[in-house]
Amino acid sequence: MNRPDPLTHLFRHHLWANLRLLESCAALPPEHLNASIPGSFGTLYETFQHIATSERSYFSRISTGQRYNAPPDEPPMTFDEIEQLLKTTGAGLIEWAARVQPDDMVMIDWEGTPREVAKTVLLTQVIQHASEHREQIKAIMTMLGIEPPDLQSWAYFDAGEPVLSA
Repeated sequence: MNRPDPLTHLFRHHLWANLRLLESCAALPPEHLNASIPGSFGTLYETFQHIATSERSYFSRISTGQRYNAPPDEPPMTFDEIEQLLKTTGAGLIEWAARVQPDDMVMIDWEGTPREVAKTVLLTQVIQHASEHREQIKAIMTMLGIEPPDLQSWAYFDAGEPVLSA
C-alpha cells in the first residue's frame, strides 16, 4: 500500500478530526451550542466557527501568500457552511503539506511589524491551533454530560486512515 508522506498523513488526520467533531456537535440542541467553560475561546459554536475561519486565514497565507480579508459584515456560518469550509481548507492543506519547502516564506503583519515567516510555521500553527480548540470543545461537551468523539491518532488508524475528499 502506498502511504502518504508524514506531513500529508498529519493533515489527513487533522481534517478527519475536525469533521468527526463537527458531526458530533451539529447533532446537539441549540442550547448546548451556546455552552462554554472558563478558559475556552467562547461558546461551543463560536469556537468551531473560529477554528474554521482561522484555518481559512492560515490556508490563504500558505497557498497565496496573502491575508484573507473577511467582509466586515460577514454573518455567522451555519454548521453546513463550517463543514464545507473545513473540507475545502482541509483538502487544500493536504495538498499543500507535501508542496511546502523549508525555505518557503510569507510576509505577515506581526503585531504591526511586517515579518517574514516560514510557511512551515503556519502549517504547524494550523495543527496546534485546531487541536487546542477541539480539546476545548470536547471539554464543553464533557461538562454537558456528552461523550465527545475520540480524535486520537489511534481512532483515526482504527477507522482505516480514511481519505476524505472535499
